[in-house]
Amino acid sequence: MIPTRVFLSGGSGFVGSSVLTELVTRGLNVRALVNRGTVKIESPKVEIVRGDLFDNTALDRATAGCDAAIHLVGIIMEKPSKDVTFERIHVEGTRRVVDAAKRNGVRRYVHMSALGTRDGARSMYHRTKYQAEQIVQSSGLDWTIIRPSLIHGPGGEFMQMEVGWARGKKAPWVAMPYFGAGLFGQARAGKLQPVYVNDVSRAFVDCLENPKTAGSIYELGGGEAMSWPAMHRLVSQKLLGKERPTVAIPVWYAKLVASLIPGSMLPFNKDQVMMAEEDNVTGQPDKFVQDFGWQPRPMGVALDEYIDKL
Repeated sequence: MIPTRVFLSGGSGFVGSSVLTELVTRGLNVRALVNRGTVKIESPKVEIVRGDLFDNTALDRATAGCDAAIHLVGIIMEKPSKDVTFERIHVEGTRRVVDAAKRNGVRRYVHMSALGTRDGARSMYHRTKYQAEQIVQSSGLDWTIIRPSLIHGPGGEFMQMEVGWARGKKAPWVAMPYFGAGLFGQARAGKLQPVYVNDVSRAFVDCLENPKTAGSIYELGGGEAMSWPAMHRLVSQKLLGKERPTVAIPVWYAKLVASLIPGSMLPFNKDQVMMAEEDNVTGQPDKFVQDFGWQPRPMGVALDEYIDKL
């Protein structure tokens, strides 16, 4: 059964805004839980509930009367002084949303995880994402879990950094940086499979209309895998018409710096270094294509669609 009203967490965020637009475009009513910021789409089909993942009253108001839920909220940087940690947001936050869905009779549940999530992962980010997945899978709900690779698109924090590096407006100014293995960082850079935010939102909403996706985990990557320096060169070529130089930051050095300097003073943390060091590519692309019937776009194709918005 296709839902008529969908609960959405994170509706004012980068991915959430795209998912919200996709839901409304398909004629679905949405009740969006919003803690900070404003929702970028005005529609009589969208109802805003102010609150956060730890406000049971707001969660109950937001999920009551809904027949599906999409949970997107996650973080990439911790702020322990503000009680913003991977454990609290990914694990406890997911538990709160799942419990609210069960209290209020929401059966269909689609969950945002991350590519690379697994038991025993090196990074706390991936370990807590895995713990959240376990909560979802044991919930008794009709769940689907989607694990995207790095998500790109206009307005996203990642692409804003890429544009700043490409145009020489962000440190190190003279080149586009990446983390590399070896003494000088030249040995190897991890691969990734950047996926366009519009393809991510399409996949999430497709789940609601496709019952065969219930009870499955899907890895979601763009149509092309590439190394970090190759991605930098692609972005700069599309944006500037020429390739900007890239520079390797040795992984060992980046980890040392991240261990010694508070995270609030750095543009990266130790978890991000460890994740960039690993390959972040899909291992099961055929499963997604078979069940969804379409292939996410390569990064270069997607960039052509929105390059004028950067």
